[in-house]
Amino acid sequence: MRYLVRARVRAGCEKSLRRAIEDESLGRGSVAEGEYLRNMSEARICADQTVRWVEVCYCPTPLLEERPYWEEYFDVVKVQDAHDRRQCRDENGSETWACGNCDCTARLEQKLNSMGENFLKSLGEAVGSCTMRQLNNETDQKHE
Repeated sequence: MRYLVRARVRAGCEKSLRRAIEDESLGRGSVAEGEYLRNMSEARICADQTVRWVEVCYCPTPLLEERPYWEEYFDVVKVQDAHDRRQCRDENGSETWACGNCDCTARLEQKLNSMGENFLKSLGEAVGSCTMRQLNNETDQKHE
């Protein structure tokens, strides 16, 4: 299933979050390890100061596996279905693990991309000069 996540960076966690992204330790040890960096490369910070991203999660409870990793840096404000569960091929049993390569949230992700600003850029500016070039370059290339 895919979820729209809204969260706020915990006060004082900006530098440690940036460091975890830069050294690629964000989510280390989780079964969804690489997903965390992808989420952050596509995340947007909106006018209400929430960071928003679409996350793929196969847990029976949304973000059951991921929540402890996110909560180290974020206060999770809201997690909601990113599309109709009845249409989710993984959820309805018609295709196991379908969410990994599904485009069911493409419109939502496109809308998010036009909201606010790139979270990594904002995070880098908030904590000073940053070396998140690889993640920023991946994001730029994806949207060209």
